[in-house]
Amino acid sequence: MLELKNVKKVYVVKNEKVMALNDVSYTFEMNNFYGIMGHSGSGKTTLISILGLLESFDSGTYLINGEEVKDFDNNKISKIRRDYVGFVFQDFYLDEYLNVYENVMLPLITHKELSKETKNEMVIEALTKVGIVDRKNHFPSQLSGGEKQRVAIARALINNPKIILADEPTGNLDEDNEKMIFQILKDLSKEGKCVIVVSHSNEIKSYADKIIKITNGKLVK
Repeated sequence: MLELKNVKKVYVVKNEKVMALNDVSYTFEMNNFYGIMGHSGSGKTTLISILGLLESFDSGTYLINGEEVKDFDNNKISKIRRDYVGFVFQDFYLDEYLNVYENVMLPLITHKELSKETKNEMVIEALTKVGIVDRKNHFPSQLSGGEKQRVAIARALINNPKIILADEPTGNLDEDNEKMIFQILKDLSKEGKCVIVVSHSNEIKSYADKIIKITNGKLVK
Protein backbone atom coordinates (compact mmCIF):
# COMPACT_ATOMS: atom_id res chain seq x y z
CA MET A 1 0.00 0.00 0.00
CA LEU A 2 1.18 3.52 -0.85
CA GLU A 3 0.00 6.38 1.33
CA LEU A 4 0.57 10.10 0.80
CA LYS A 5 -0.22 12.59 3.55
CA ASN A 6 -0.13 16.35 2.86
CA VAL A 7 2.68 15.99 0.32
CA LYS A 8 4.03 19.15 -1.28
CA LYS A 9 6.55 19.59 -4.08
CA VAL A 10 7.88 22.94 -5.29
CA TYR A 11 10.09 23.60 -8.31
CA VAL A 12 12.04 26.79 -8.86
CA VAL A 13 11.80 27.93 -12.48
CA LYS A 14 13.60 31.13 -13.48
CA ASN A 15 13.68 32.28 -9.85
CA GLU A 16 9.96 31.67 -9.47
CA LYS A 17 8.44 28.98 -7.29
CA VAL A 18 6.02 26.60 -9.00
CA MET A 19 3.82 24.42 -6.79
CA ALA A 20 3.84 21.03 -8.55
CA LEU A 21 1.97 19.21 -5.77
CA ASN A 22 -0.02 21.06 -3.14
CA ASP A 23 -1.04 19.22 0.02
CA VAL A 24 -1.76 15.90 -1.69
CA SER A 25 -3.19 13.09 0.43
CA TYR A 26 -4.25 9.75 -1.03
CA THR A 27 -4.00 6.02 -0.35
CA PHE A 28 -3.28 3.58 -3.18
CA GLU A 29 -4.26 0.00 -2.40
CA MET A 30 -3.35 -3.32 -3.97
CA ASN A 31 -5.64 -5.04 -6.46
CA ASN A 32 -6.66 -1.70 -7.99
CA PHE A 33 -6.15 0.14 -11.28
CA TYR A 34 -5.84 3.91 -10.73
CA GLY A 35 -6.05 6.40 -13.58
CA ILE A 36 -4.46 9.81 -13.01
CA MET A 37 -5.76 12.55 -15.29
CA GLY A 38 -5.15 16.27 -15.68
CA HIS A 39 -3.97 18.93 -18.08
CA SER A 40 -0.31 19.31 -19.03
CA GLY A 41 1.60 20.78 -16.10
CA SER A 42 -1.06 19.80 -13.56
CA GLY A 43 1.33 17.62 -11.51
CA LYS A 44 0.56 14.14 -12.87
CA THR A 45 4.13 13.15 -13.74
CA THR A 46 5.49 14.70 -10.53
CA LEU A 47 3.06 12.58 -8.52
CA ILE A 48 3.98 9.33 -10.22
CA SER A 49 7.70 10.16 -9.99
CA ILE A 50 7.41 10.66 -6.22
CA LEU A 51 5.45 7.42 -5.89
CA GLY A 52 8.24 5.60 -7.74
CA LEU A 53 10.99 7.22 -5.64
CA LEU A 54 12.37 8.93 -8.73
CA GLU A 55 11.87 12.36 -7.12
CA SER A 56 11.91 13.67 -3.58
CA PHE A 57 9.22 15.89 -2.05
CA ASP A 58 9.52 18.98 0.13
CA SER A 59 7.08 18.28 2.95
CA GLY A 60 4.47 15.81 4.07
CA THR A 61 4.62 12.05 4.56
CA TYR A 62 4.93 9.14 2.13
CA LEU A 63 4.49 5.62 3.48
CA ILE A 64 5.20 2.38 1.64
CA ASN A 65 3.58 -0.51 3.48
CA GLY A 66 3.60 1.63 6.61
CA GLU A 67 7.29 2.59 6.36
CA GLU A 68 8.27 6.26 6.10
CA VAL A 69 10.12 6.92 2.83
CA LYS A 70 12.20 9.72 4.40
CA ASP A 71 13.82 7.07 6.61
CA PHE A 72 15.06 5.04 3.64
CA ASP A 73 18.76 5.08 2.75
CA ASN A 74 19.96 4.96 -0.87
CA ASN A 75 20.38 1.18 -0.82
CA LYS A 76 16.78 0.64 0.28
CA ILE A 77 15.48 3.12 -2.29
CA SER A 78 17.39 1.31 -5.04
CA LYS A 79 16.11 -2.07 -3.88
CA ILE A 80 12.48 -0.88 -3.85
CA ARG A 81 12.82 0.65 -7.33
CA ARG A 82 14.38 -2.56 -8.60
CA ASP A 83 12.20 -5.21 -6.95
CA TYR A 84 8.98 -3.61 -5.73
CA VAL A 85 8.09 -1.15 -8.51
CA GLY A 86 7.82 -1.69 -12.26
CA PHE A 87 8.02 1.36 -14.53
CA VAL A 88 6.41 1.80 -17.97
CA PHE A 89 6.98 4.95 -20.03
CA GLN A 90 5.54 6.48 -23.18
CA ASP A 91 8.76 6.13 -25.18
CA PHE A 92 9.42 2.42 -24.47
CA TYR A 93 13.19 2.85 -23.81
CA LEU A 94 14.11 -0.42 -25.53
CA ASP A 95 17.72 -1.08 -26.55
CA GLU A 96 17.64 -1.17 -30.35
CA TYR A 97 20.69 -3.45 -30.45
CA LEU A 98 19.09 -6.14 -28.30
CA ASN A 99 16.24 -8.43 -29.31
CA VAL A 100 12.98 -8.68 -27.36
CA TYR A 101 14.21 -11.53 -25.16
CA GLU A 102 17.43 -9.68 -24.28
CA ASN A 103 15.61 -6.41 -23.53
CA VAL A 104 13.32 -8.13 -21.05
CA MET A 105 16.29 -9.97 -19.53
CA LEU A 106 18.16 -6.71 -18.76
CA PRO A 107 16.80 -6.13 -15.21
CA LEU A 108 17.92 -9.62 -14.21
CA ILE A 109 21.59 -9.06 -15.00
CA THR A 110 22.36 -7.97 -11.42
CA HIS A 111 20.61 -11.01 -9.92
CA LYS A 112 23.65 -13.26 -9.63
CA GLU A 113 21.76 -15.60 -7.30
CA LEU A 114 19.46 -16.72 -10.13
CA SER A 115 20.44 -19.53 -12.47
CA LYS A 116 20.39 -19.11 -16.24
CA GLU A 117 17.46 -21.53 -16.41
CA THR A 118 15.45 -19.56 -13.85
CA LYS A 119 16.08 -16.28 -15.66
CA ASN A 120 14.98 -17.85 -18.93
CA GLU A 121 11.75 -19.08 -17.35
CA MET A 122 11.07 -15.60 -15.91
CA VAL A 123 11.56 -13.91 -19.29
CA ILE A 124 9.35 -16.37 -21.14
CA GLU A 125 6.65 -16.05 -18.48
CA ALA A 126 6.68 -12.23 -18.71
CA LEU A 127 6.54 -12.30 -22.53
CA THR A 128 3.73 -14.85 -22.45
CA LYS A 129 1.73 -12.72 -20.02
CA VAL A 130 1.67 -9.79 -22.46
CA GLY A 131 1.13 -12.02 -25.49
CA ILE A 132 4.37 -11.39 -27.34
CA VAL A 133 6.51 -14.46 -26.70
CA ASP A 134 6.38 -15.29 -30.44
CA ARG A 135 8.40 -12.11 -31.08
CA LYS A 136 11.17 -12.91 -28.62
CA ASN A 137 13.88 -13.03 -31.31
CA HIS A 138 12.75 -9.85 -33.07
CA PHE A 139 14.51 -6.50 -32.65
CA PRO A 140 12.63 -3.30 -31.69
CA SER A 141 12.92 -1.96 -35.24
CA GLN A 142 10.85 -4.96 -36.38
CA LEU A 143 7.99 -4.28 -33.96
CA SER A 144 4.91 -2.07 -34.07
CA GLY A 145 4.33 0.57 -31.39
CA GLY A 146 1.87 -1.66 -29.56
CA GLU A 147 4.33 -4.56 -29.60
CA LYS A 148 7.13 -2.35 -28.28
CA GLN A 149 4.95 -1.24 -25.38
CA ARG A 150 4.08 -4.85 -24.57
CA VAL A 151 7.81 -5.62 -24.44
CA ALA A 152 8.28 -2.63 -22.10
CA ILE A 153 5.51 -3.94 -19.84
CA ALA A 154 7.07 -7.42 -19.84
CA ARG A 155 10.39 -5.86 -18.79
CA ALA A 156 8.60 -3.99 -15.99
CA LEU A 157 7.08 -7.29 -14.81
CA ILE A 158 10.29 -9.31 -14.80
CA ASN A 159 11.00 -8.87 -11.07
CA ASN A 160 7.34 -9.50 -10.20
CA PRO A 161 6.78 -6.02 -8.71
CA LYS A 162 3.82 -5.27 -6.48
CA ILE A 163 3.40 -1.78 -7.98
CA ILE A 164 3.19 -0.84 -11.67
CA LEU A 165 3.67 2.87 -12.48
CA ALA A 166 2.96 3.91 -16.06
CA ASP A 167 3.40 7.44 -17.41
CA GLU A 168 1.36 7.95 -20.62
CA PRO A 169 1.91 4.32 -21.75
CA THR A 170 -0.48 4.71 -24.70
CA GLY A 171 0.54 8.23 -25.73
CA ASN A 172 2.18 7.04 -28.96
CA LEU A 173 -0.33 4.32 -29.83
CA ASP A 174 -3.43 4.10 -32.00
CA GLU A 175 -6.87 3.37 -30.53
CA ASP A 176 -6.73 -0.42 -30.89
CA ASN A 177 -3.30 -0.73 -29.31
CA GLU A 178 -4.32 1.71 -26.58
CA LYS A 179 -7.23 -0.54 -25.59
CA MET A 180 -4.98 -3.60 -25.63
CA ILE A 181 -2.40 -1.97 -23.33
CA PHE A 182 -5.06 -0.74 -20.91
CA GLN A 183 -6.55 -4.25 -20.81
CA ILE A 184 -3.14 -5.78 -20.02
CA LEU A 185 -2.69 -3.28 -17.17
CA LYS A 186 -6.23 -3.98 -15.95
CA ASP A 187 -5.52 -7.72 -15.89
CA LEU A 188 -2.36 -7.11 -13.86
CA SER A 189 -4.35 -5.22 -11.24
CA LYS A 190 -6.75 -8.17 -11.01
CA GLU A 191 -3.75 -10.35 -10.15
CA GLY A 192 -3.30 -8.30 -6.98
CA LYS A 193 -0.93 -5.58 -8.16
CA CYS A 194 -1.43 -1.86 -7.63
CA VAL A 195 -1.44 -0.29 -11.10
CA ILE A 196 -1.18 3.50 -11.33
CA VAL A 197 -1.38 5.06 -14.79
CA VAL A 198 -1.00 8.68 -15.88
CA SER A 199 -2.99 9.31 -19.05
CA HIS A 200 -4.59 12.13 -21.01
CA SER A 201 -6.89 9.65 -22.77
CA ASN A 202 -10.53 9.36 -21.76
CA GLU A 203 -10.33 5.69 -22.72
CA ILE A 204 -8.72 4.93 -19.38
CA LYS A 205 -12.06 5.61 -17.68
CA SER A 206 -13.35 2.34 -19.15
CA TYR A 207 -10.60 0.35 -17.42
CA ALA A 208 -9.59 2.12 -14.21
CA ASP A 209 -11.24 1.24 -10.91
CA LYS A 210 -10.67 4.79 -9.71
CA ILE A 211 -9.95 8.04 -11.55
CA ILE A 212 -7.85 10.72 -9.81
CA LYS A 213 -7.97 14.20 -11.30
CA ILE A 214 -5.23 16.76 -10.64
CA THR A 215 -5.53 20.50 -11.22
CA ASN A 216 -2.73 22.91 -10.34
CA GLY A 217 -1.08 20.32 -8.10
CA LYS A 218 -4.21 19.54 -6.09
CA LEU A 219 -6.41 16.46 -6.20
CA VAL A 220 -9.93 17.23 -7.36
CA LYS A 221 -12.53 15.15 -5.56
